[in-house]
Amino acid sequence: MNVSDGQWLRLREELREAAPELGIDKIGFASADPFTELKGILLKHREKGFESGFEERDIEKRVNPALSLEEPQSIISIAVAYPSKLKDPPRSEPGAYRGMLSRSAWGTDYHHVLRSRLERLEAWIQERVPEARMQSMVDTGALVDRAVAERAGIGYVGSNCAVITPEFGSWVYLGEMITNIPFPPDQPITDSCGDCTICIDACPTGALVGPGQLNAQRCVSFLTQTKGIIEDDELKRKIGNRLYGCDTCQIVCPKNKGIHFDRHPELAPDPEQVKPLLKPLLSMSNREFKERFGTSAAAWRGKKPIQRNAILALGNFRDASSVPQLLELLRADERPEIRATAAWALGRIGGEAVPEALAAAVAKETDVAARREIEKAQAAVAGEGTGEAEA
Repeated sequence: MNVSDGQWLRLREELREAAPELGIDKIGFASADPFTELKGILLKHREKGFESGFEERDIEKRVNPALSLEEPQSIISIAVAYPSKLKDPPRSEPGAYRGMLSRSAWGTDYHHVLRSRLERLEAWIQERVPEARMQSMVDTGALVDRAVAERAGIGYVGSNCAVITPEFGSWVYLGEMITNIPFPPDQPITDSCGDCTICIDACPTGALVGPGQLNAQRCVSFLTQTKGIIEDDELKRKIGNRLYGCDTCQIVCPKNKGIHFDRHPELAPDPEQVKPLLKPLLSMSNREFKERFGTSAAAWRGKKPIQRNAILALGNFRDASSVPQLLELLRADERPEIRATAAWALGRIGGEAVPEALAAAVAKETDVAARREIEKAQAAVAGEGTGEAEA
């Protein structure tokens, strides 16, 4: 491109000034050089079995922007802040217990919100630089959002693996755009968590194995998004009443204290959606699920994980009023993971009808994993345990 460095610098600053009108709360610029140090970290992460399975499988694509856009010159990183506080939250009560969606699932699905912001950004650039080439990505794109944001000066990666910004803490969604425009890069932020380990100490399952190191296989946020049976009883208990995601490592972070940002109406939470009653979730049809949760990021895996997690929550609350519904799921639901989880919850709650129901269920169960869970529930009917439900 036949434009001087000074002109690209001016365009960068014009874009920074325009960012709020584009719905972008913070914007940063980085080089498009390969993330060479990151490659080694990702390889070690894979060797240890710490990946979630939701990532781009090709590590080369994760660290080399040139594999997503030919001859890239720079990367633009954007951050959109989201709310951290729920106004007038409904309360859980005996017989009317509630679950929780993490803040990342409040309001409209952030993938849609960020894509719309990046589309506005692309249009703004295209109008001024018609020959510009751009490749935008959000969350499921090839590049590692946090690595790009850190290089672009958006924030630094904290011990809880989240990007922490000076303005909004870690309550931000991230997206990026690779381009052939040679924007001058911003300076990375030099702040850090120092010796603070509050998030590591607070992690319910010990998934934060060290500063900036996450074993996704034990992370509650990941577990709530999986399909199938969660076989580890400790993990079932640690999920508490979380239906989707987990905010513990962000809630306890001192950098997030007192931060609440609600500028974007589409990210405002509906209290009844993000803290729903549990028992109605068990009988929810696909249509009802789509109508109620279809606009949320929590809907991407479908209703089955949400229903399984609701059953876990009822078990962790030891909600005796849910026993009739759980008995019916154990007896008649066609999904093995729902039958298995209902058995676990019944084993936690107990009651006169439970032993006979478990015996009948195990006698006819054809799924090996579900049968194993029912047998475990039989052994635990008279046992005790502790749940970790959020308020």
